[in-house]
Amino acid sequence: MSFTLATWNINSVRLREPIVLKLLEEQAPDVLCLQECKSPVDKIPLDGFRALGYTHMVARGQKGYNGVAILSRIPMVEAGSEDFAGLDHARHIAGQLENGVTIHNFYVPAGGDVPDREVNVKFGQKLDYLTEMRDYFAKDTKKSILVGDLNIAPREDDVWSHKKLLKVVSHTPVEVEALAQVQDAAKWVDVTRQDIPEGQLYSWWSYRAKDWDAADKGRRLDHVWATPDISNAAHGSRVYRDARGWEKPSDHAPVFASFDL
Repeated sequence: MSFTLATWNINSVRLREPIVLKLLEEQAPDVLCLQECKSPVDKIPLDGFRALGYTHMVARGQKGYNGVAILSRIPMVEAGSEDFAGLDHARHIAGQLENGVTIHNFYVPAGGDVPDREVNVKFGQKLDYLTEMRDYFAKDTKKSILVGDLNIAPREDDVWSHKKLLKVVSHTPVEVEALAQVQDAAKWVDVTRQDIPEGQLYSWWSYRAKDWDAADKGRRLDHVWATPDISNAAHGSRVYRDARGWEKPSDHAPVFASFDL
């Protein structure tokens, strides 16, 4: 079974339904994982997605913020969701394909602006969330893919300036270490960097930049991981940067990977 998967923080699935449809029409991933849907599940605009063949969906939603969904044109059933750190946030959903592969779709808390849990509750919540992710995947995790907006750019070449961002939330050493512990828990393989091992690589560019493309001050916040038993089946990773320049875009670009299983 071969399939292509994409992950995309869409920043409101209802507001940006036109560009979701554009991606599905033009790039046609078999599975699309969305984060920050900002919609109750029953308000997600399914008709257009179904018309393009995406007849399967698993999701968790909230009005106005958070929210995760997996759209698929290949058979998929729900495989559960977790409320890490007890936040009562819709930040995780899992779906299982017919070949037994489980796809975990995550929207990790951003963590606020100050990288100090003593003065910033949101930063503490982010670290707690990552700790509980680590513990959850420390069990026998196999034949799984983990994707989503993990809100951390771990490598020096995952940000436009390592030195300037060392004290900026998303690239601080404490966050990078916390993410590394999640990765080590199940020996997750960073599929994107397996395919693109060298060079600057970003999936997010701030709305604040007047010309995001020319300035290119990005961060790689969106990830595709796989467990070691299936990581060698992954290939074709890419960041679809063009989508960041579409009309009324998300500030994230979709990240793609293909699997032959």
